[in-house]
Amino acid sequence: MDWPLLVLIATFVVLLALNVPVAFCIGIATVASMFAVGGTFEPLLLTAQKMATGINSFSLLAIPFFVLAGLLMGRGGIAKHLMDFAEVFVGPFRGGLAYINVLTCMFFGAISGSATAAVSSIGGFMVPQMTRSGYERNFNASITITAATTGLLIPPSNIMIVYSLATGGVVSIAAIFIAGILPGILVGLTLMAVAGIISAIRGYGVGKRVPLMECVVRSAKAIPSLLLIVIILGGILSGKFTATEASAIAVLYAFLLAVVVYREVKLRELPGILLQCGVTTSVVFLLIATSMAMSFVLASQNIPRNVSEALLTLTDNRYAILLIMNLILLAVGTFMDMTPAVLVFTPIFLPVAEQLGMSPIQFGIVMILNLCIGLCTPPVGTCLFLGCGIAETTMSRVFKPLLPFFVAMIGVLLVTTYVPWLSLALPHLFGFG
Repeated sequence: MDWPLLVLIATFVVLLALNVPVAFCIGIATVASMFAVGGTFEPLLLTAQKMATGINSFSLLAIPFFVLAGLLMGRGGIAKHLMDFAEVFVGPFRGGLAYINVLTCMFFGAISGSATAAVSSIGGFMVPQMTRSGYERNFNASITITAATTGLLIPPSNIMIVYSLATGGVVSIAAIFIAGILPGILVGLTLMAVAGIISAIRGYGVGKRVPLMECVVRSAKAIPSLLLIVIILGGILSGKFTATEASAIAVLYAFLLAVVVYREVKLRELPGILLQCGVTTSVVFLLIATSMAMSFVLASQNIPRNVSEALLTLTDNRYAILLIMNLILLAVGTFMDMTPAVLVFTPIFLPVAEQLGMSPIQFGIVMILNLCIGLCTPPVGTCLFLGCGIAETTMSRVFKPLLPFFVAMIGVLLVTTYVPWLSLALPHLFGFG
């Protein structure tokens, strides 16, 4: 192993073990590895340059807009309307509250583009309600934690924008958006199936049937929120506007919905929402900037080519190599945030996937699905810890109830990996290669 690469890995691991924020771990490790190559001020200048150019992308403007739209929708009472809407369809069945939880997470996650927002908004309401209705607390936390990740696969999704950037524009934002719809829905349906089986075994209650007129009222209140997805995807796929322009339209629509239609957000609350958006965006962009600098170091050390050659010489079995890549990405997702993981490992594994005949679009969905599972696993699973906090339980207690849902998500991951149609059918239908 080359000396600069050894310094990079050792510095990153030590800082991560010391609980240093990931962005600083990446940035400091990058500078340290550049100093190992040699020079005095050059490593600092080069790192700063790569960080600046890494975020100098028009496409990245979509991230703060989608973050702001998600915050507005999250504060705008949308979660309650979506829960009421979901109850219309799945409430009367045994385990109905579990179905409502998953379906609402799918709706809300798709609208907000944030798994953590889905855990907070949906979990904060559904977990206590399910507990009061006789559902076991750790089961409630488990289903919320895993279902919240579906919003990262169903567009719009910020991590998909990051993946498009990591491919250097090889995969368009529109293509990866549309590719995530079927896998995201399949994850949600699989989680509902697991929840249904567990509910039947444990005898969890049957929900009430909603009267017809109430169904109409609830649908009327929820449909304006769901139309955001239609407007964004419809506009992008029809060529009316780009993904970045769609994000700005999403902010305007979310503002009108939260302030004028639902009237849950007051004008005096907007400065606080804008501040929160700025803080969130700053964190994301710092991760992107430092990750792009690290990617430059890895490329200069020929890491992508070396990894590609190593994997392809390890075995000539295509399925085995794809399985190994999945195992590595699952391991990465347990300790690294999604944004740096996508930016660092896409240049490493995408060439391997392409040599195996996998489409870059399909590989993007496979990578994101891997990292979604990582959000639910220790030691740094964001959704896991947030869900445990909301449910007032511990990671050790919730881990066993999580296992059936892990198995379900891994099953969908394998199907997505080995069945290209699932992630490529819609992109091909809409003319994306």
